[in-house]
Amino acid sequence: MKILEMADKIRYPRMTTEELRETFLLTDLFQPGAIHMVYVDLDRTVIGGAVPTKTPLKLETDTELKSNYFLERREIGVLNIGKGKGTVKVGAESYELGYLDLLYIGRGNESVEFTSADAAAPAEYYLLSYPAHKEFPVQISRRADLEAVKLGSLETVNKREIRKHIWMGGVKSCQLVMGFTELAEGSAWNTMPPHTHMRRSEVYLYFGIPADDRVVHLMGPADETRHLLIADKEVVVSPGWSIHAGVGTRNYTFCWGMGGENQAYDDMDAVKVKDLR
Repeated sequence: MKILEMADKIRYPRMTTEELRETFLLTDLFQPGAIHMVYVDLDRTVIGGAVPTKTPLKLETDTELKSNYFLERREIGVLNIGKGKGTVKVGAESYELGYLDLLYIGRGNESVEFTSADAAAPAEYYLLSYPAHKEFPVQISRRADLEAVKLGSLETVNKREIRKHIWMGGVKSCQLVMGFTELAEGSAWNTMPPHTHMRRSEVYLYFGIPADDRVVHLMGPADETRHLLIADKEVVVSPGWSIHAGVGTRNYTFCWGMGGENQAYDDMDAVKVKDLR
């Protein structure tokens, strides 16, 4: 498991493009036939990708966690971003996940296994995990059952639909909050006007981006922004002091996940566009 140490906003202004990318951007998480995980010291976040093909993949612990099994003291959200269906087996129970379906797995589940229905078109599981102080039941949340929150407009190039999987009004968890946003065709901006929330760090996974397209992710304090160029299935880690917004060369989808002091989805410190620098 790779260890990622976050920079603070004092070091941040002096960082080169490559240093910014090495510190805040995760690439190559989704590799056929493997699980790749990264441990981030910020809020003890674990971020990963699992792409089972011909054989099942087991969620194993790591020496860095100092635990007997991965979920001994953790919870995890599993989102299928692949076009292929798959099954997540938790103990003796199996849960089938289609595109943008999610499975929450609480603390204390020792055995977790990922499979794909078709090795040629595998499921691609995005994994987001935080420490947990109590047990919550395993629960599946299907995209088709979620209410779409419609925001933005074509005039402001940010027409989008937000769906919440894990939050105070949906699947219950200790601290994990998780959902996704789909931008309409012709729209490109997300999270604009931007915001910060020092109470929680946030993780963005961008996907549905064609190979020749990119998303320009804006980050940093509102008065000293920088940007990262994001390709398909890449992840940005956003500290509480940083805005997290972006614009693409075309529409795309992203999964947002948070962990920290609270689970209030609307706990945000808004920033006016005119104040950005």
